[in-house]
Amino acid sequence: MTRILVVDDEPQILRALRINLRARGYDVDVAATGVAALKAAASRPPDLVVLDLGLPDIDGTEVIRGLRGWTTVPIIVLSGRAGSADKVAALDAGADDYVTKPFGVDELLARIRAVTRRLAAASADGTAPPAATARVGRHTVNLADRTVIRDDGTEVRLTPTQWAMLDQLLRHPGKLVSQRQLLHDVWGPEYQHETNYLRQYMAQLRRKLEDDPARPRHLITEPGMGYRYRP
Repeated sequence: MTRILVVDDEPQILRALRINLRARGYDVDVAATGVAALKAAASRPPDLVVLDLGLPDIDGTEVIRGLRGWTTVPIIVLSGRAGSADKVAALDAGADDYVTKPFGVDELLARIRAVTRRLAAASADGTAPPAATARVGRHTVNLADRTVIRDDGTEVRLTPTQWAMLDQLLRHPGKLVSQRQLLHDVWGPEYQHETNYLRQYMAQLRRKLEDDPARPRHLITEPGMGYRYRP
């Protein structure tokens, strides 16, 4: 059973989401503060986190960074902050999706299904080529066991969405992968115009994998068209 940790300081939202998620077969833990969320995640690691940014003790982006220090669990932000700067900050911190309040439960459930589907697909994907490793800068990426190892032996952690995007590019070396194809394959068929997602996640991948993120040699943008992995 998928365990979801819901973090929000509004009791009515916690109650509503707990009822709706449990009714659909999810195991649900709740937390009303950032500190409680981090403690809950450490004691009972969730499979997915739904997180409000406006918490009473620490900002939600700090909770994301705290989680990303040790886990790649998918994180869906649920926030009343609708500004693009807040969305960018959350995605940069490591969130996988962003839903703006007020929200419909059906929309949130669809986002949860989309994130868990692509995580399950990435874990069960048997389409890796015989040589299931690739080099990106000073890193060896193993598509079979989903690891990224620097030349000095240290491991680089990627979020599930970062993995899904990188996986799509590395499985088509040298070929242009269109914006539409990436949005469809990584986020789902309902995503057709959210090219800002692609820009943010590509920036994250370059910061983690390229020697010079401002002048990438391997993860290349083809303006207005898509992205390309250059071996």
